[in-house]
Amino acid sequence: MSILASLVRAYDRMPDAPPFGYSMEKIGFVISLGEDGSVACVVDLRDGDGKKKQARMMSVPASFKRPGTTPRSFFLWDKTSYVLGVTAGEGKRVADEHAAFKTRHEEALAATDDPGLKALLLFLRRWTPDQFAAPDWSDDLRDQNVVFALETDRRQNHWLHDRPAAKALWERLSREFSSADQVCLVTGEPGPVARLHPAIKGIWGGQSSGGSIVSFNLDAFTSYGHEQGDNAPVSEVAAAKYTTALNRYLERDSKHRIQIGDTSTVFWADSSDAPAASEAERLFAAMLGQEPDDGADGDEGEAKKIGIVLERLRQGDQTLASLRPKLAEGVRFYVLGLAPNAARISIRFYFDDDFSVLAGNYQRFVNDMRIDPPWREPYAPLWRYLVETAVLGKRENVPPNIAGDWMRAILTGTHYPLTLMSTILSRIRADGEINALRVAMLRAVLVCNFGMSPGSGDKTREAPVSLDSENQNKGYLLGRLFAVYEQAQSAALGRNVNATIKDKFYGSASATPRNVFALLERNSANHLSKVGKERPGQRVNLEKAISGIMDAMSPDNDPFPRSLNAQDQALFGLGYHHQRGEFFRKRDAGTGEAAQ
Repeated sequence: MSILASLVRAYDRMPDAPPFGYSMEKIGFVISLGEDGSVACVVDLRDGDGKKKQARMMSVPASFKRPGTTPRSFFLWDKTSYVLGVTAGEGKRVADEHAAFKTRHEEALAATDDPGLKALLLFLRRWTPDQFAAPDWSDDLRDQNVVFALETDRRQNHWLHDRPAAKALWERLSREFSSADQVCLVTGEPGPVARLHPAIKGIWGGQSSGGSIVSFNLDAFTSYGHEQGDNAPVSEVAAAKYTTALNRYLERDSKHRIQIGDTSTVFWADSSDAPAASEAERLFAAMLGQEPDDGADGDEGEAKKIGIVLERLRQGDQTLASLRPKLAEGVRFYVLGLAPNAARISIRFYFDDDFSVLAGNYQRFVNDMRIDPPWREPYAPLWRYLVETAVLGKRENVPPNIAGDWMRAILTGTHYPLTLMSTILSRIRADGEINALRVAMLRAVLVCNFGMSPGSGDKTREAPVSLDSENQNKGYLLGRLFAVYEQAQSAALGRNVNATIKDKFYGSASATPRNVFALLERNSANHLSKVGKERPGQRVNLEKAISGIMDAMSPDNDPFPRSLNAQDQALFGLGYHHQRGEFFRKRDAGTGEAAQ
C-alpha cells in the first residue's frame, strides 16, 4: 500500500480525527465577545507555566499554505498579525495581513444573521491595532493563534467556529473553491482535486509553517501543461485525510513518533483487532528504546506484558508467532521516516509489511549487535548508538544519511550501510573512544554485510560475540595484542599517565600495524620488566597472553602487515574490546594480578 493510501486508511480508523474541512491547530488564546461586538475577556488557553506554556490543539476550519506575497487569512481564526494587526516582530506586512482578515470576513459574513458571526463582524469594524494595550491585552498574546467565542458560549468551551451557522457557512465557502472532479490516485474515487495539499508540521528541523510531500512549483516538475496538484490528482478529501493523520502522528506528545537522528519517524498499525494494533504500536516503540506505556486504559499490567514479550524476542529463542499469535497473524505495520528539505519533506524510508516480519528483522538486528562485555544497559536505545557516530557526541551532529539508511536496513532486514562502519572507525581514530556501543555496530556490519557469523568454521572470518582465543583473523589478533600491551603499560606505570599507548597509537596500529607494533613490542619489554620486579605473577600472565596471541599468528611469516582494510580494522577494535574486557573481568572477580 502506498504511503498516502495507508495514511488515509489510518485517518479512517481514528475515532477523534477532525472532519473533512477542519485541521488540528495550536490555539493560544480565545477572544470572548458580547453580541454587540465588545470584548468581554481574553482567555489564555495554554497549558503549563512561564515560557514552557504549550498552546492547546483544537479542531478549526482548515489552514492552508500561504505562498507568495499576497496575504490570505484563515476563516474565523488566525495568528494575531492577521486577527488584530499586532506582532512581536518588525511587522512589515502586518497592516496588509490584518486588512486581508477583515476583508475576507466582511465578504463572508455580510449576509449572516447568526448572533455570534455578527458579533465578530462588529468587533472587526470597531477594532484598531492601537487598542492593543495593557492590562486588557497581554504581550503574551502576540503571534499566538486566536479563536473567538460568544461569552455565553465560552463558559461551555463552545467556540465561534463550532456554531451550526459557522459550520454551514464554512462548508459552503469550501465548495466554492473546489476544482472539477477527477479520479483520485489514492482512493480511485472521483472528486475535486487538491491543487495545494495541506501543510505537514512537526518535522524536526523543518519550517514552522510546515512542508509538503506532494508539491509542484517549477515547470520542470509539471507535465502536459498541468499546474500544481493536477499533475498528480489527489482529491481534496484524500489530501485532507493523509495530512491530518500525519500531523496527528507528528504531534509533540504523540505516541506514534520517535526521533532517529535527523529523521522524524512515525509508525502505526492497521488491524481489525484494535487492541492488537495498539499493542503492536507499543511493542515497536519499546523496541526503539521508549519505555513501555500502560495503554489507553492505564493498566500497569499491560506495560509489564510488553516488557516480557520484548525480552523474549531479544533472547531470540521464540518468535512473535509463538509469543503473541494475534500480533503475528492480523497486524499490518507501517513505519515512515521524514526529514526536512526546505519547504519540502524528504522520505528517508518507508516500511509496509506484516508485524511478524518486522519482529523477525528486529531479532536479527539484536543478534547482530550482541557484544560481550556489553554496554552498561543491556539494550541501548537506537538514538544512543547514533550519538556514537556524531562529532563531540552531540545528537545534532549525527551524519544526516546514516540514521535513515541504518533504520531502513533494520526494518527491512537488508545490509547495513557501509558508511556506518567507516564513520565509527573515523570517530575512534579521532577521539580514541572504544566502547561496547561502537564495537557492537562494527560487529553488526561484519556479521550482516560480510557473513562473519560465529560458527562458520573459518576462524579467519568470524566476528565473535565474546573473546575467542581460537580466532585467527589478523586484525582480531592484533587488537587483542594491542590491549595486552596497554595492560602491561598500565601495570607498570599506573593509570594516571598523561597518555596511554591507546591515546598515542591506536589509530596507526589499527590501520598500519607494521609501523607501530615493533615499537610497542620494545616498550612492552620494559614495562614487563618493571612489573616482574614488583608482581612476578602478573608478568607471567601477561607474557602468556602475548605468547598465545603470537602463536596464533605463527603460520604467517608476516605477523604485522603493512596495512589493514576496513573489515580488519573493525575486527581490530572487536579484539581490543574483548581482550580488555577479559582483563576487567578477572580484576572484578579477584582471580589474580591480571589487571590493575
